[in-house]
Amino acid sequence: MLSLIVPVYKNEANMDRLLAELAQLSHRLTGLEVVFVVDGSPDRCYEILEDRLPNAPFRSQVLLLSRNFGSFAAVAAGLEAARGEFFAVMAADLQEPPELVEHFFSLLTQDRADVVFGFRRSRSDPYFSRLASTAFWSLYRRFVIHDMPEGGVDAFGCNRMVRDRVLQFHESNTNLIALLFWMGYRREYVGYERQPRTEGVSAWTFQKKLQYSLDSIFNFTDLSIQVLLYFGSAALVLSVIGGLAVLIAKLSDSITVSGYTATVLAILFFGAVTSLGLGIVGQYLWLTLQNTRARLNYIVQRSSSHASATSIAPPPDQQAHSKSV
Repeated sequence: MLSLIVPVYKNEANMDRLLAELAQLSHRLTGLEVVFVVDGSPDRCYEILEDRLPNAPFRSQVLLLSRNFGSFAAVAAGLEAARGEFFAVMAADLQEPPELVEHFFSLLTQDRADVVFGFRRSRSDPYFSRLASTAFWSLYRRFVIHDMPEGGVDAFGCNRMVRDRVLQFHESNTNLIALLFWMGYRREYVGYERQPRTEGVSAWTFQKKLQYSLDSIFNFTDLSIQVLLYFGSAALVLSVIGGLAVLIAKLSDSITVSGYTATVLAILFFGAVTSLGLGIVGQYLWLTLQNTRARLNYIVQRSSSHASATSIAPPPDQQAHSKSV
């Protein structure tokens, strides 16, 4: 069985097109199971899925989370519930083409890789969004994860071995993609053209993007602490040199206003360094607190399973044969 996990959040507008695309995909992939994870969506996504999936031509599961826990928690919930031997993740907005899933499963079933990543060759997003994304991923590849493709990764597939290892991690506020790179294993990459969103409005707000960026950095590198250490060390050297210069100037009676300039500069400089250091250390302390609490990353409120519609009622000739037997 091949399991496809689809996180769902505010996708009511494109639900018809999503189900139609998945129906076509199921005709090309034998033994496809689709696990929908409704991540506390405030619209009618859950009701639509429960109404239409019993007649869908593929096996399916629907998980309704008790609230919005975030896309990575929803993916983890889907991975845990999925029953296949190979797994793939696809966004419900169809900006990643369904054909990408076929490539994932092809590479995985041929045992050419343990995990497959889909990387964007291009993206149909606004100019400033593309510019910010390019800048972030360039810096991320340079300083954090060198193997990360340009443009980042949104979709991936893996085998059961990798899935089981991923589910052993219970980190809060993490980046699942970065975690897969951290784990290692055999990798393959599949390029694709990111499609424009045709229905609804993206729930990927600036605040979520910023939080995603911070989680991706603070969970997988101590670069910020090293920068603070180097910056503090350099500042200490400069302070010693400046202190000697001020002392020499004081002894030579070159300073007319005693201590004013040095005091103001010291307050501004060390105040800024202290604030920056407290912010960085505080971020790590917060992540430590979250992981120490060991809270659940998601809570399944309800779940259901649906067999393929074609498996419910056999063809007429098969029914006649069954009766004759």
